[in-house]
Amino acid sequence: MTYRVALLKSDEGFSVSVPGLPGCLSQGRTEEEALDNIRSAIQEYLEVRNEIFREPGVQLAEVTI
Repeated sequence: MTYRVALLKSDEGFSVSVPGLPGCLSQGRTEEEALDNIRSAIQEYLEVRNEIFREPGVQLAEVTI
């Protein structure tokens, strides 16, 4: 799966976030390191999200806007 990320260069390196996954953030000293780190963050984010969806009592629904 492919995710669009937002990179922001600073004096310390790069911060990176995933607009499609609120709260999924990382950073790195180089652009390459930041992108490697966000890959790991995305995987962990999705694992936690999937665990939450499997909890008893959680119902999934679709909403059209």
